[in-house]
Amino acid sequence: MNALAIPSERLAALRRQESERFVATHPRSMAQAEAARAHFLFGVPLHWMRDWPGPATLAVERAQGAALFCADGLRYSDFCLGDTGAMFGHSPEPLAQAIAQQAERGLTCMLPSTHTVAVGEALQRVFGLPVWQLALSASDANRFLLRWARATTGRPQVLVFDGCYHGAVDDTLVDLDVASGTTVRRPSLLGQVHNHHAHTRVVPFNDLAALEAALARHDVACLLAEPALTNCGLIPPNTGYWPVARELCRRHGTLFVMDETHTISTALGGYARAHGLEPDAVVVGKAVAGGLPCAVYGVTTALAQRMVRAKEAAPEGHSGIGTTLSGNALAMAALEAALTHLHTEANYAHMLAIAALLQDGLVKRLRAAGRPWTVTRLGARLELQFMPRTPRHAQDVRELAQGELESLTHLFMLNRGVLLTPFHNMMLASPATTPTDVERLLAVFDELLVALAD
Repeated sequence: MNALAIPSERLAALRRQESERFVATHPRSMAQAEAARAHFLFGVPLHWMRDWPGPATLAVERAQGAALFCADGLRYSDFCLGDTGAMFGHSPEPLAQAIAQQAERGLTCMLPSTHTVAVGEALQRVFGLPVWQLALSASDANRFLLRWARATTGRPQVLVFDGCYHGAVDDTLVDLDVASGTTVRRPSLLGQVHNHHAHTRVVPFNDLAALEAALARHDVACLLAEPALTNCGLIPPNTGYWPVARELCRRHGTLFVMDETHTISTALGGYARAHGLEPDAVVVGKAVAGGLPCAVYGVTTALAQRMVRAKEAAPEGHSGIGTTLSGNALAMAALEAALTHLHTEANYAHMLAIAALLQDGLVKRLRAAGRPWTVTRLGARLELQFMPRTPRHAQDVRELAQGELESLTHLFMLNRGVLLTPFHNMMLASPATTPTDVERLLAVFDELLVALAD
């Protein structure tokens, strides 16, 4: 048992109180949740939406900037921001204008739009890589890159980290059995019949010896990795980890692929560019086009040449890569507007300053309250982790995390007008987030600390 844990009985009592408060203050959200069950599985368009702690899911009436308004007329300071999709704020004006203008000119044609050249130039300017392809989501982009990696290297294996998340990509939905050191099927998956763990290798994050051992067989097409793990809790890399890992990949002929879908919060251009990691390929989804369904993947000139050769060597027919709506005109217009007006040094300067202000306020309160918990930050993204230190790998999270306390914290904050991400309470600062929003969050956190101390 975690010696730092608050008694379950206390957490359960507080959770009942907060659930009752939600029901009393959200009658319209409760009513919509009930009515929607007639038409939607679990009463929501996507079953993940029901994973939010609480008696029902909020029914959102509108979202603007860093504020969200629910059906009951309540306003929330939004630090979830669509789990990074709205990292630059909800419906920023340049993006909304670009979408409205393009909507009058056509949505999709399965042909390049006149935005294509400007988008390509902007992608290279922001992220550094010269050659790009588009997809509708990071899941698709990662899936397509795995095909390219296997096609260009002739190798069957993919390497990922324990606790990783790269979207709905079957090859990556595997876990590490710590006792045996083997790759196993993720038990939560539904409907899986293919033996993906036979073609995917899993190693612990921040373990260079394990990484080298996995690469040494010379059968790994690519290492697909987030620069910092973000799905099992924010886990940053050890100092000096990535330069060594990159060289190990190069030594063993393995492509080095960075999924920056969440770590784009680090700095303009993402973590890899900010730290000079020089990956062979980069994936960015969610926030890249301001929240419109769109993802991009970029590659080096050398890898692009290998991709062309692989495609030309294959027979005519479907490559298994791409969808009809990939690179549609609406997405291209939104992407150009986002890369021009949202992905800017000024926006990142504001976001990072706000996140640092929030981190400082949380840390001071934890110290004053004598709570041995941790705040971990990656640029504009930070997490309150109910454990004595920043985790080093997924197994740390499994052993130290306090799920009941995480759920209570989310519902407690939501009931007082502050929205955190339901998955381990990630907080994100946007260009629209203000010091007043931070003050509001910290004031509610003060209330939570008092409630936990009673």
